[in-house]
Amino acid sequence: MSVDSEKEDQQSTQMSSDESDSGTGFYIPYVPTSCRRSPFYTVNSSHNGRSQRTTQIVLEYHLGKQIPRLREPRDLYGVSSASSLPQPRWPYECEVIKEKVWHIEWHPPVPESLYKSTGLEQEAVHSEGRVVYEMNEGDKETCFTFSRAGGNPNCPKQIACELLDEMDNTLIFESRFESGNLQKVVQVGEFDYHLTLRTDFYTEKHTQWYYFRVQNTRAGIPYRFTIVNFTKPASLYNLGMRPLIYSVEEARTSRIGWHRIGTDIKYYKNNFGSEGKNYYSLSWTFEFPHHGDTCYFAHCYPYTYSNLQEYLADISNDHERSTFCKVRVLCRSLAGNLVYVLTITNPSPSAKAMRLKKAVILTARVHPGETNSSWMMKGFLDYILSNRGDARLLRDTFIFKVVPMLNPDGVIVGNYRCSLTGRDLNRNFRSILKDSFPIVYCTRKMIKRVMAEWEVLLYCDLHGHSRKQNVFMYGCSSRDGGGSRCQTSYLEGKVFPLMLSKNNPDKFSFTGCKFKVQKGKEGTGRVTMWKMGINNSYTMESSFCGSSLGSRQGTHFSTKDLETLGYDFCDTLLDYCDPDQSKYYYCLKELEEMMKEQATISLEKLAYDSETSLMDVTSDLESSTDGSDSSDSNGPPAHLMALACKHKSRKKHLKTKEERDSNRARRWRKGVPLTEKPQDETVPDVTENKDLRLRNKVKNVVLRRSKISKKTDSKSDETFFQNNTSNASVICLFFRTETDIIRSKGVSHGSSQ
Repeated sequence: MSVDSEKEDQQSTQMSSDESDSGTGFYIPYVPTSCRRSPFYTVNSSHNGRSQRTTQIVLEYHLGKQIPRLREPRDLYGVSSASSLPQPRWPYECEVIKEKVWHIEWHPPVPESLYKSTGLEQEAVHSEGRVVYEMNEGDKETCFTFSRAGGNPNCPKQIACELLDEMDNTLIFESRFESGNLQKVVQVGEFDYHLTLRTDFYTEKHTQWYYFRVQNTRAGIPYRFTIVNFTKPASLYNLGMRPLIYSVEEARTSRIGWHRIGTDIKYYKNNFGSEGKNYYSLSWTFEFPHHGDTCYFAHCYPYTYSNLQEYLADISNDHERSTFCKVRVLCRSLAGNLVYVLTITNPSPSAKAMRLKKAVILTARVHPGETNSSWMMKGFLDYILSNRGDARLLRDTFIFKVVPMLNPDGVIVGNYRCSLTGRDLNRNFRSILKDSFPIVYCTRKMIKRVMAEWEVLLYCDLHGHSRKQNVFMYGCSSRDGGGSRCQTSYLEGKVFPLMLSKNNPDKFSFTGCKFKVQKGKEGTGRVTMWKMGINNSYTMESSFCGSSLGSRQGTHFSTKDLETLGYDFCDTLLDYCDPDQSKYYYCLKELEEMMKEQATISLEKLAYDSETSLMDVTSDLESSTDGSDSSDSNGPPAHLMALACKHKSRKKHLKTKEERDSNRARRWRKGVPLTEKPQDETVPDVTENKDLRLRNKVKNVVLRRSKISKKTDSKSDETFFQNNTSNASVICLFFRTETDIIRSKGVSHGSSQ
């Protein structure tokens, strides 16, 4: 790590583990009052310009004089009200522009309608053109190594084309800011541009999220943008979803923020695919509202890590809200960014009364590109931290544990699905690799501690969905056992989603909810918490597009719509735990009728016996795989894969029947029992274990379990390394049958020289 990085690490917050409340402390430097307006003020920007001999004395200006005073006590656990916000940490190779990107919040007066296809939309003509923007692919590492606050310390290079004169109407593109994503732009016509998105860091997959800036615009001229490297065959753009645009001039003059734009929208398969991999294009036509404007385009309403930090700082600075909302640090991410956890509850008169409360746990943004989950989380926090009577009642009844951003590294660099390990965190909640997946590891440990102290009523992980409309939930259900009690327990997990659909019928679709646990989803947060003992464990999915229900049919979701889903979640929680259980039993009765109706239809189609279990009949109807492509991101972290690729596995040569018979006869003549291995064959000392299997993911080789003698041949290592004259390392990755890593081990061998 560089000297600059080490200095920043010393100046940045320092944390220590705390077992009591998943809180970890960190040091934040004192900031003079005159400098607190700058969210990225650091100690190095001290006003006096002189080095001090102690860190406990600070100098403040008062009536033109420097007044020394003692530094304020450190806030060891959370966001300090007298501190600056730590800068986001980037992988060291990232170039980041120094300008801060900021957008106003705005809600359209009427819902924005979806685009209606005319059938006359034209596909873009792919031709050679002029490259006007291109990120340097040569700087892309194979795996994450270390990070630095603000990214690469060197000045960002000029990667956009330079304008020849004032008459040059070429657009100037930029995406090297927080959550930005754009790899390359080719101008194929005067007002026609082809755009290529950057894949998730340290992967070659996941191109869905885009967020970039355009300057040097011309008003009243139809432009045509085409993104050429989408990978999903189905898209909400086929259902009428339109891209988002933000005009700086519109925001300044008319206070209009993000809004939908575009005509002639077409999503289609292009001819850029190769080696069995297909790519898809999105084309749309639009006009810029102002001449010489600065505009931003995005897949969904952006919500960055800095936005979250500013929101949490406002809570900490609010004396009233900070009394019942404690902002703490759960852990650091792989890049060293702080991961926050909120504990929300009203003070109880006694420890016994606190113990009687039930816990509710919410998490969000495990997938960086699903920004709508952050807006739902914001709505939930706005409601639960308000002075409303229902909000106070919820705080009196429950203790809320909230992790608002599970993947800050991915959010900062503009990933769509993965963290800096190059893997989907929502498939690694069971992993014990703390160094590779620190956030999900610490989240799981935190929830275990909560379960040891309180009864956890509900766990919900907030997500966005890229293929379906509306809002819906994925839950968990068990069909083990039998009888009416099993059926009742099976239906109880569906009561909360049904109540939520009644509280928001124009956005939430109960028919879109699924409750089947599939093998490929066993590493998700929802299933992991359910297996830990939380019966009401859900994933709440919000469409990137909009609604097809009621009065909102055919319209987009706005940020206000997403925030109201957080409000409705709180209202549903009150209904679910109402001492008057009439609503609960009404929904349970309705679920029984729905299940009987579905069973009747299924029995008629499949000619089942009338005594067939309702759960068996409907099992095929409840799949939750739609819209998920995370199986592409399963496996070991990228840095372990990079090490494993350096070691080539031996190819096993199969013997013919004649060779096997000859070996068997030779062993019989030497008196070696046929049920044992010959002594001259070296075999690794591996103990049989039904739960463990050593897999070589690179070569797709699976070593079958075998019974091996307990005696170890001392010549095994000598045989393996007899031809090596330099040091060598062996990296072993141990897997369960579900392909998640449970242990990694490195062994170094050196020559005698």
